[in-house]
Amino acid sequence: MQVLLFRRLGSFVLTLLVASVLVFAILDLLPGNAAAILLGTAARPDTIAALEQQLGLDQPAHIRYLMWIVGAFTGDLGDSGSYGVPVAGLIAERLAVTMPLALLALTIAAGIGIPLGVAAAAHWRRGTDRAASVFSQVGIAIPDFWFGLILILVFSSTLQWFSAGGFPGWGDPVTALKSLLLPAIALALPQAAILTRVTRSAVLDIAGEDFIRTAQAKGLSESQVLWKHAVRNALVPIATIIGLQFSFLIAGAVLVENVFNLPGIGRLAFQALSQRDLVVIRNVAMFFAGLVILVNFLVDLSYLWLDPRLRTRR
Repeated sequence: MQVLLFRRLGSFVLTLLVASVLVFAILDLLPGNAAAILLGTAARPDTIAALEQQLGLDQPAHIRYLMWIVGAFTGDLGDSGSYGVPVAGLIAERLAVTMPLALLALTIAAGIGIPLGVAAAAHWRRGTDRAASVFSQVGIAIPDFWFGLILILVFSSTLQWFSAGGFPGWGDPVTALKSLLLPAIALALPQAAILTRVTRSAVLDIAGEDFIRTAQAKGLSESQVLWKHAVRNALVPIATIIGLQFSFLIAGAVLVENVFNLPGIGRLAFQALSQRDLVVIRNVAMFFAGLVILVNFLVDLSYLWLDPRLRTRR
């Protein structure tokens, strides 16, 4: 068990290191002078040189990489060239919007997708199963940003139940959550559709196993067989999808955050890219990569809890 955990941890650290090298190398090889782009074409050469020195662009690539890694461990990610503030505080401020949005969307997706997928498997080839299949196909086909526009048109412009966009801050938690509800629903629909299909398939695969027939032969009720045996043993693929979906909801909320004018980390990445703010882009890209790696690592560890048989493997 301990050997397995150390292997997983070593793989996590190595993957994170490789990702940091790739992120730095790709952004460092981009054509153009970041300082000149930030200051504009009319900037004087001495002004550009001063900004290059401020951003550390006058140092060799390997020195800048080491300084970046050391700064990441100490919480100093540098200062944004376009915003003029520390990048660490900027990312933390935007995460205060994106993280609750992603968690709310994931909660909605799981609250719809898992029960609907289980119900579809329990009523295989019947009305509930057909309705779940239609929902899955429609949900996967509809882009989240387009669905967000429809929600704004219906619930903001027509019914005027919600604001069309913006975020008032966490001073009033109820108002803040209300402002995140429509974008969370827009993000959750495709993920709920995917989760419905995966849950249905996972439960149906388990339903034909011998231990399911044994449980039925013991006289257990259908609900006990379904939830205590079938669903419980189908949690590994479901947990995998939920982990991937959470990473996607954090990193893939760029369009929805722009549709609803939310000051999240996705919009920060979009603005930094348009302004060629390499310091912000590098750290946001590394945050996305690190989050995906971390979530996959945690999901990998959850397998050990969900399936005790894996604890005995080396």
